[in-house]
Amino acid sequence: MKQYNFCFLGFGNVGRALARLLVAKSSELREQYGIEFRITGVASRRIGWHSNADGFEVSTLLANTFAEHSLPANGIDDWLREAQPDAVFETTSLNPDSGQPAIDYLRAVLESGAHAISANKGALVYGYYELAELARVKGKRFLFESAVLDSAPVFSLFRESLPAVKLRGFSGIFSSTTNVIIETMEAGRSFAEGLKTAQDLGVTETDPSHDIDGWDSTVKVCALASVLMNVPLKPDEVNREGIRELSPTKVQAARAEGKPFKLVSRAKLMGDGRLAATVRPEQIATTDPLGNVRGTSLAIHFELDMMPGLTITSHRPNLQSTAYGMLADFINAVRD
Repeated sequence: MKQYNFCFLGFGNVGRALARLLVAKSSELREQYGIEFRITGVASRRIGWHSNADGFEVSTLLANTFAEHSLPANGIDDWLREAQPDAVFETTSLNPDSGQPAIDYLRAVLESGAHAISANKGALVYGYYELAELARVKGKRFLFESAVLDSAPVFSLFRESLPAVKLRGFSGIFSSTTNVIIETMEAGRSFAEGLKTAQDLGVTETDPSHDIDGWDSTVKVCALASVLMNVPLKPDEVNREGIRELSPTKVQAARAEGKPFKLVSRAKLMGDGRLAATVRPEQIATTDPLGNVRGTSLAIHFELDMMPGLTITSHRPNLQSTAYGMLADFINAVRD
């Protein structure tokens, strides 16, 4: 039995869901993997930097009444020094332009000798190669299964189960928000009502324009290209078009035709070695591998040299799904 110190860098909806999941899975962690844990650090833009060497009570963290039990720190270096984490779960906000400050945070985590578990796709787009090499040098893991398709095994699939395979291209539906908006308009309601429905479901980005204008999906395309295809694709290299120009009349006609609109993300290696990538609304037949992805569900279809196609669908993912991806990353980090 080993006790691990955990720190949460970012403590919004995903961080709080992970804290609850750790409590719910504590018996299985102990009995199946010999893992005990305590949370010795929590930090976010809203609450500042807090550490407690003896560990916080999870109920206290969730109630936001932990300040009197903590030792405030002045920044990440002090925080890491006081909290002494074995693993840090990073869920800070996406910066689609630079991946900062998440990259600096993750670099500091690895330099301190802790595993870095992230749900931040921006850090993959702008910092993957540096952080992966730093993790290798430090003998730690930098893992990020929840960054693209919640807990669906995408990165670990290639890392563990598909050795020596070549990925020629992929297509995917990466935005629950745009699914919900389009389907709301198909039902005869407005774009604004669709956005409100998505926000009520809790699936939108903090800035919903990241979903509507295709930025969130674009960053996911770049993250997948960097990690799985070894192509350091950047967002301005993706041909991007959001869903603002879609109207209820247009999407209803497409649905009646049997080829409904979806915001589809694609990347494909061309004959000259160039990677062509797009994010745009497309009409998709129901016979297409992505044709029956509806509601908040997400999916990705891979084109591989060893098989014609492989599709992974995440059915109605939620905060617990995202949190589970991070927990699975930690278990894989310490049992390797």
